[in-house]
Amino acid sequence: MSDCLFCTLYRDGDHVASTDGFVAIRDINPQADVHLLVIPERHIASFHEIEQFSPDEDKRMLDFIADVAARNDLSDYRVVVNAGPGAGQTIFHLHWHVLGGRSIGRMA
Repeated sequence: MSDCLFCTLYRDGDHVASTDGFVAIRDINPQADVHLLVIPERHIASFHEIEQFSPDEDKRMLDFIADVAARNDLSDYRVVVNAGPGAGQTIFHLHWHVLGGRSIGRMA
């Protein structure tokens, strides 16, 4: 989608890391000392549509998230995906938040 912010950032953004089909960027409004976004190349609007990923893409995405965390010296970190506006999703291109760098409290 030409007007999607994350499609643009996938193509032209300042990538912290990249692999075939995925990139990691720094969040512009960090909620932790380290707050990265992992964005897939394919435009999928929400986690509600994750079935569009193949099992190979699922595995590559998880491996990439673990690699990005390790490259950023995160031994303890949280991975979050917001699915839908009621859960806080504001950009409708599937993405994962990788948060760490300090102790993150328990979620209620």
